[in-house]
Amino acid sequence: MKLHYLVTIIAIAFTAASYAQDKKSKVIALFDGKSLNGWKSVGGNGQYKVEDGCIVGFGTNVKGNTFLRTEKTYGDFELTYEFKFDDRTGNSGLMFRALQKPSEDGNGRVNGYQCEGDNKDRSWTAGLYDEARRGWLFPNKKNKEQCAKFTAQGNKLFKWKEWNTIVIRCKGNHIQTWLNGEKRVDFIDTDPKHDTREGFFGLQVHGGKSCNVRWKNLSLRPL
Repeated sequence: MKLHYLVTIIAIAFTAASYAQDKKSKVIALFDGKSLNGWKSVGGNGQYKVEDGCIVGFGTNVKGNTFLRTEKTYGDFELTYEFKFDDRTGNSGLMFRALQKPSEDGNGRVNGYQCEGDNKDRSWTAGLYDEARRGWLFPNKKNKEQCAKFTAQGNKLFKWKEWNTIVIRCKGNHIQTWLNGEKRVDFIDTDPKHDTREGFFGLQVHGGKSCNVRWKNLSLRPL
C-alpha cells in the first residue's frame, strides 16, 4: 500500500474517531440521580422528590399545573429519558423549549412545547401539546382518523406498569418524538409567533385530585 493512501486512511479513521468521541463528550445528564440540583419548582402546589435514582412527581388535590424546571435553557437537542406512572391517576408531560410569563414572584405561567404523558385509555403519550398557547399540535384533534391511529399506536407501545423510553429531537422548527423506539411525532412548526427555538425543560405534575409519576436517566445531546 502506498504511503499517501495509508496516511489518508489513518486521517479518515482519526476524524471518525474524533467525531464519535465529540458526540459522546457532548452528552449531558440533566439529573444526577441523587438531588434536584439545577432544577426548581414553579406553578402549582405539586411536589417533587428524589427516590431510587428517579425524580418522583406527586400530589393530591393539586391546585394548578406544577413544573420542576431546569434553571438552564437549551436550543437544538436530542433528549432521551425514561418515564412511568405509578398508578392510573393524574396526567403529566415534559416541557421543552419552555418559557415562563414574567411575574414579580418568579412564578409566572409556564408555556410552550410539551411531550405528553397521557394516563388515559386515549394513550397519547409522546404526542405534541402546546401548553397555555395553542393546545394540541399533533395529533390534530380535528383529524379523527389521525387521532384514532395515534391512539391505536399508543396503546400498542406504552407500558403501563413498566418504564418507557421517550426521545425528543428538536432541530430548528422541526420537532420529532419517539416512544419505545417507534416514531410518534414528526412536526414542523410554521407559526412564527409560537415557533420557540430555546427554553427550559420542565417535568409536570398536572393539577387535579392526584398525580404519581416518575422520570429517570434524562440524557441530553446538544445538536
